[in-house]
Amino acid sequence: MSPEEFHVLVVAEDPGLRQLLRTPLTSTGFALAESGSADEALAMLAQRPYDLGLLDLSLRGGAIATCRKLREVSPRIGIVVVRDGGTPEDEVQALEAGADDCVAAPFRFREIVARLTAVLRRARVGSPQKQTVFRAGGLEVDVQRRLCWRSGTRVHLSPKEFDLLVFFMKNPGVTLPHIKLLRAVWGPDSPRGAVYLRSYIKALRKKIESNPSQPEYILTAPWVGYLFHDPTHSGGGTDAE
Repeated sequence: MSPEEFHVLVVAEDPGLRQLLRTPLTSTGFALAESGSADEALAMLAQRPYDLGLLDLSLRGGAIATCRKLREVSPRIGIVVVRDGGTPEDEVQALEAGADDCVAAPFRFREIVARLTAVLRRARVGSPQKQTVFRAGGLEVDVQRRLCWRSGTRVHLSPKEFDLLVFFMKNPGVTLPHIKLLRAVWGPDSPRGAVYLRSYIKALRKKIESNPSQPEYILTAPWVGYLFHDPTHSGGGTDAE
């Protein structure tokens, strides 16, 4: 996936934050446009499509509301919220409003590029050319046949376990809050909570992880939710929740 193919819209009032994002993105090859307000960003989005939107969480007028508007105007755009201060709860609200990921400043050059690339990969997976087979590490999932293999051996999953794994594999490297996972797998009106979801994560890890207490696929994002990690890429696992 070449960054030169992608157009990124940075939405931030703070010139310093725009500069902080501009340096790694332009040097990597992303085509960058900048906006100092939500209204200006929406007007720019009406003029041309963007692959990715970077949204300052402290944006005047409400970043959460802006995130929802961006998602309504451009359903397929990747949205990453940048948090300089604030709380983990702010991140959760942004993710629930439609953001794909949240990055806390200050961040490392390679980290921000890797996180944005992961979101763009997810957006590609969600394109009209539907992918039916997903692979990561030793895992392989056939969505149409509803089959799963680990290192070539068939893994028997319950229907909800299968749906949960597929949703994870469709969103690699993206932090997914509890509520987003519950709504995606159990429906938008699901009354279930994080404890209920945790029991499914525990069962799924036992079936797909070599060591469930040190997972390499389904990683915990403390206080927020989970993310799916491809162990063939850089980075390692984390302790199970």
